[in-house]
Amino acid sequence: MAKKLLMGNEAFAHAALEAGVNVVAGYPGTPSSELVETVAKLHGAGTARDVHVEWSTNEKAALEMLAGASYCGARVLFTCKQVGLNVASDALMSLNYVGVGGGCVLFVADDPGPISSQTEQDTRRFGAFAKVPVLDPATPEQGFAMMGAAFDLSERYHTPVIVRPTTRINHASTFFEVADETHGRPLPAEGFQKDPKWVIFPKRAFEGHGEINRRLAQIAWDYAYDPALAQFNEVLEGGGSGATVAAGAVQSAGGEGAAAAASVAPSEAPTVGIVAGGASVAYAREALALLERQAARSGISVPRYRFFAVGTPYPFPVETAAAFAEGLSDVIVFEELDSVLEEEMQKLSGVRHLPLRVHGKLTGAANDRGENTAENIAGRLGRFFDRTRAALPIPPHEDGGTSTCSNKSSLSEKMGSEVYPIFSESAESAREEVPPSSRYSSEVEGTDSLAALAARTIGGGTLSYDGPLPVRPPVLCAGCPHRGSFYAVKQALKGREAVLCGDIGCYTLGNAKPLDAVDTCLCMGAGITMAQGFAVVEPHKKSVAFVGDSTFFASAMTGIANAVYNGHDVTFAILDNATTAMTGSQPHPGTGVTLMGEKRRPIVIEEVLHGLGVQHIGFANPHSVEMSVAAARAAIDYDGPAAIIFRAPCIQLKKPAEPVHISVELCTGCKKCITSIGCPGIGFDEGRRGPKSGERGQAFVDGSLCDGCGLCTQLCPFGAIEGAVGFGGAVAVEPARYAPNPEPFQTGEIPVVLADERNDFQETELRGEPDQTPGEALGAAEGSLEEGGAR
Repeated sequence: MAKKLLMGNEAFAHAALEAGVNVVAGYPGTPSSELVETVAKLHGAGTARDVHVEWSTNEKAALEMLAGASYCGARVLFTCKQVGLNVASDALMSLNYVGVGGGCVLFVADDPGPISSQTEQDTRRFGAFAKVPVLDPATPEQGFAMMGAAFDLSERYHTPVIVRPTTRINHASTFFEVADETHGRPLPAEGFQKDPKWVIFPKRAFEGHGEINRRLAQIAWDYAYDPALAQFNEVLEGGGSGATVAAGAVQSAGGEGAAAAASVAPSEAPTVGIVAGGASVAYAREALALLERQAARSGISVPRYRFFAVGTPYPFPVETAAAFAEGLSDVIVFEELDSVLEEEMQKLSGVRHLPLRVHGKLTGAANDRGENTAENIAGRLGRFFDRTRAALPIPPHEDGGTSTCSNKSSLSEKMGSEVYPIFSESAESAREEVPPSSRYSSEVEGTDSLAALAARTIGGGTLSYDGPLPVRPPVLCAGCPHRGSFYAVKQALKGREAVLCGDIGCYTLGNAKPLDAVDTCLCMGAGITMAQGFAVVEPHKKSVAFVGDSTFFASAMTGIANAVYNGHDVTFAILDNATTAMTGSQPHPGTGVTLMGEKRRPIVIEEVLHGLGVQHIGFANPHSVEMSVAAARAAIDYDGPAAIIFRAPCIQLKKPAEPVHISVELCTGCKKCITSIGCPGIGFDEGRRGPKSGERGQAFVDGSLCDGCGLCTQLCPFGAIEGAVGFGGAVAVEPARYAPNPEPFQTGEIPVVLADERNDFQETELRGEPDQTPGEALGAAEGSLEEGGAR
């Protein structure tokens, strides 16, 4: 064993390997990507033995491949981010009915914020929808332990199991004791056993549904009483004169909370509780520690409370929750993202007829979206403690819909005609810390107000900054080939009405000004098919769909087949930068590189397009403006489905060229270099003076950012930008065009028409070495790409 500082995702990889995982597959997506990469790294180093690891074409392909391996008895691990589970959902919904052989764990990373995603989808909801057990780690350490438990649970009940970390758990780092070498679990000698249960006919589905319902009830019981699983559901007590939750002393777990609570003196028995799940457990514990520390300094008492840390949200550990709730009158719930635990506590209160009032997202007592923070929770806990201790009604827009009135008093008697909205806080107020003086009556604003104390002392220190924060919008990197692609398409469309459909990737940033080249972005691959909808309803407009090379293989090919089959007049702009850039430069089928260290002939995009029946396929180096505009115009003018492949490597895959520079003598201060392409490597200094700029100021190039792509040199009308002429010596030439066979079913060699060998790399790809990747081919002329085509 060795002690190592690991990111959460790296630790999860080690945990899976130590659990004997045999096959690992997924599709890259922040915040989950590092797990697969860590397994690949350890396999490449020879320390992770007997394991197969791959980036699959998409999430659906990954899960279906893993299902087959699981049927053979292998332990399998699937990885994706929350929206990736949507892609795999077709397989997952049926897989749970059919069941699994070897342990099948789905590592699905949620992204509260969202920080790097298009939704705040809550995988706990998806688990309940699919009727698949969910484990929700509060820390990377707990997640490490959950991984092995998840494999065991999966095999015990022949069910897929979801482990649902969130961004802060995935990317947090701490020390772990990990094995020096791991081995995949020995596979059963009998291998795959034929059985009618593997075929999901309606009768089998009906039987499987019953099996699911029965095992979920048993799993909920295990979550409460099986020590291996109950350890993830802690019940602790703090406040008053007892130990605090922050100290981490476990008083009860595994459904025995009532017995522990009974040992506390009646005057010290808590009447309020806190429920938290996932990363919110850590936030809530820190918030309680902060609040208790400040209260002690100020001579204010914090009421005694009970704390329930839920690590197994689905199926809900009802027995543990019931023991936790015994003797409590009010409970507040903190979780990310949906009100999953809150609703379970409400259901528990109703089914068990408990005199329990539940406060949380649905009542406005907790953030209804985004991440929680220790400071935010501390303020909300202070208000919660104040109101419950004073036995006052909870006001609207705070804990609307609840009241501390007795069971014999109606809500209307206590609160009059007040209206209690379910979601009572706006997007702005849900995140901000509002001083209690602006929200509460004087009945709870005395010297012992915990809400006032929290607002005054927690998160409001001398280092706080109240001024406006600088705006730092995301932007395409300096030298990014996508910038030239967007610019060329916009130039080719001048004078025409058009709709530009984007997709998920770095190139979503094409929506920002001055490029303004993305009008829609829904989900991966949707731009390809959405453009067809625009073409049908608004045929007078040109419909262009942008898609990256990795997304092309992941989810664009079906849409392209649809366009060809139905004859939609659309243009596909394929941005081929030889990698999956947005998530960390992972390889894909177009690179020919696999995580097992093997290299194969890449799947060539133009060959796929030809096979799908696209008859017009053009090419351009996006750093060459004239070539790119001409190629884009030819594709857009074509009547029917057409494609233009903009091909140049991501700047992360090549060495930068010498930066360009702007001549002080020639610059007129017109700003066209800035307003045309918006490259972050070009700035403007209003204090600069030159013979042609006068008092207007001049543009300048930040040499630390400039990649030397030369795009800007072709746009300056005065020739003031000097230096590089672009990747591969981009010059103004006629664009190349892929010339497919006239008959779609004709066999034989596919002829290729090249306009310029120096500026077009299709010949290198189609006729290069069998083990040469597109990334290597793209940089062959200058030897600029790193080994393997990816970093």
